[in-house]
Amino acid sequence: MKLDSKVVIVTGSSKGIGKEIATLLAKNGAKVVVNHSNSEAEAQATVDTIKEQGGTAISVKADVSKKEEVTALFDQALSAFGKVDVLINNAGAMISKELKDNTEADFDKQFDVNVKGIFNTLQEASSKLADNGNIINISSSTVKLMFPTYALYSASKAAVEQMTRVFSKEIGRGISVNALAPGATETELFLTGKTPEFIAKLSSMNAFNRLAKPIDIARVALFLSSDDSKWISGQVIGANGALV
Repeated sequence: MKLDSKVVIVTGSSKGIGKEIATLLAKNGAKVVVNHSNSEAEAQATVDTIKEQGGTAISVKADVSKKEEVTALFDQALSAFGKVDVLINNAGAMISKELKDNTEADFDKQFDVNVKGIFNTLQEASSKLADNGNIINISSSTVKLMFPTYALYSASKAAVEQMTRVFSKEIGRGISVNALAPGATETELFLTGKTPEFIAKLSSMNAFNRLAKPIDIARVALFLSSDDSKWISGQVIGANGALV
């Protein structure tokens, strides 16, 4: 039980990688705050799954791009469990278009959720995360790739990685801060709109000739949430099967 007695907030954990992270951490003893912005039924399903497996979880609605809602997210977690030990910034938005075709609204959505969202949660964590805690910001291996149609998404995640590095030296109090950068992962969000040919091409680009499963990413998040990873901070951990 690597996370026994620890309290964890996982943003955007009603589905996909976030749900897998929340479920695995709960199996390892964490009390989990399942955050969502507009997926109440899915978030409750995640909480129900955790409880059925003997874990502890609550669901809290909050749009991470809105500062007052992030403040309320932390306050509800503190009210329910008395502390927050681990913050996992998983909530994200991805719009895949060539740069010339993106609208101002496309730009705003990705940077509001992916960058401002993490800015908001890190500001709250600076005073509300427990001493010796852990922060994991979910980035993307697209930062190191030159995939067409991913310019804005990759740029937003590059900003996340740089905030991670700087904040790791600012926060102090024994708190470690890292970024976790998955490669192509088999989630509904990722698979939507992609042809079988493109998915096969992506699968062939790593060393294992397959897409990642959400559990592959969740296991790395578990390690980074635990005291076993304490001497790692300010780093970007690629979980991509040697994709890049």
